[in-house]
This record gives sequence, structure tokens and C-alpha cells, in this order.
Amino acid sequence: MGSSRLGRLKHRSGSTSGGFTLIELMVVTAIIGTLSTIVIPKYHAVIDRAKIAKASEDIRALEIDIATYYAGTNSYPADLGVIGRDLLLDPWGQPYSYLVIGTAPPGNARKDRFLVPINSDFDLYSMGPDGASVAPLTASASRDDIVRANDGGYVGLAANY
Repeated sequence: MGSSRLGRLKHRSGSTSGGFTLIELMVVTAIIGTLSTIVIPKYHAVIDRAKIAKASEDIRALEIDIATYYAGTNSYPADLGVIGRDLLLDPWGQPYSYLVIGTAPPGNARKDRFLVPINSDFDLYSMGPDGASVAPLTASASRDDIVRANDGGYVGLAANY
């Protein structure tokens, strides 16, 4: 009689296969899916902020190179190639845009919401993730640009200027 009872205990304990049921797998998949919908956009936002910070740093470095050139020649370089920075690309793979205000055709300078030029010396900016830009910062194509404004007093996202 004792061995019969022992056999039933072994049978019960050995009946589970140790795997997961379909319901358990579906619950885990749902949890992973929910977490990824929360985490992935936050990850992309962090990456976007890092790219904006990198473009801002690049613009500051270019501004220093341009100021150094100006100090030595009393004129601004005609383009970024003159200071050896024409191959520098923004974080989105586009070249930085540079425009000397004094020699530019009228209307090409970057402008604020009142259509007043944002710089008096030169414009320096990245066209941002969309790679498109127009002179007024209020235009939708320019809102994601990283700009230098107020003659270097501001460097950052055009939408925040």
C-alpha cells in the first residue's frame, strides 16, 4: 500500500513538463510589447537631443574657426572650405550651411518671426533631420534647424529661438 501511494506522488510531480503554456507566453509577449512602446520613443528622443547637442557643439567650433580667420584677415571666409571645414557633416549627414551676410544676395539671410535677420555678421546652421530649410525660422521646413543667432548669442533649435 505504501508503494502505491508513492507511485501516485511520483506521477503527480512528474506530470509537469517544465515548459510554458501558450497563455504565459502571450502574457510575456504583451508585457514586452507594452514596455517597448514606452521605451523606444524615449530612446529616440534621447538620440534626437544628443544629435541637436552635437550640431550645436559643431556650430560653436565652426564659429571659433571663423572668428580666428576673421582676426587674421579682417574678413570672413567666403565658404567653410577656406577654413578647411567644408567636409564637416552635421549629425544627419548634411554639410553645415554658411552665409556671409555682407556679401549674400538680399533676402537670403535667416530671419526671425518678424522677418528680421537673426545675425549681422554671418549665418551658420544645420538643416536638421529633414535636410530642408528656408530663410524664415517660422517656416515648417526651418523649425528643426540648428541655428546660430544673435551673432552667436544663441545656438540651438530654431523652434526654441
